[in-house]
Amino acid sequence: MSHLDPPNLRVPPVLHSLRYLDVAVSEPSPGIPQYLSMGYVDGIPFNRYDTERGRTEPLTPWMAAGAEPGYWDGQTQINEGNRLIAATNLETVGGRYNWSGGLHTWQRLYGCDLLSDGSVRGSYQDGYDGQDFISFELGSGSFVAADGAAQITKRKWEHDGIVAEGLRNYLGNICPEWLQKYVRYGREALERKDPPHVHVSG
Repeated sequence: MSHLDPPNLRVPPVLHSLRYLDVAVSEPSPGIPQYLSMGYVDGIPFNRYDTERGRTEPLTPWMAAGAEPGYWDGQTQINEGNRLIAATNLETVGGRYNWSGGLHTWQRLYGCDLLSDGSVRGSYQDGYDGQDFISFELGSGSFVAADGAAQITKRKWEHDGIVAEGLRNYLGNICPEWLQKYVRYGREALERKDPPHVHVSG
């Protein structure tokens, strides 16, 4: 065993994961909505919102059957709010990078993992035009800025404390609670162990 890999620093295996990928574009076109949000449980897409459809919709039978009354309306409202924030972010950052028109994108990837020892790991990343912008790790509780434009956001978020507190609460409490709910809805599908397909050729 390497001295760089002491046993106590090993991360316990991930039991289940919840991730959201949100994308906004400055110039929507047919088939490319202004805003899109996809949710994934254990890597399986389970819900989707986009501005062309205008509603959050299930992508798996277990999600369609399991969700409690009011869930889809509530998720649609959250996504409509996030869409407005994303449009503002694109405008703000466009000013920092001196964008002059054209197609630009904002991406956000965030979520949590439930680990086998009962602990939770959470992360949040913002990017523009496919490049890292700012990220946050639940473990360290700090923001990492990718460049000078992101340093402005980092200073603002660290100064007001509201964003960090919101992320800590969401990634450490709300996200794991919803993940456990989704796993209950889809337990049969998510925990099914399919036998491997073996093919031997002569």
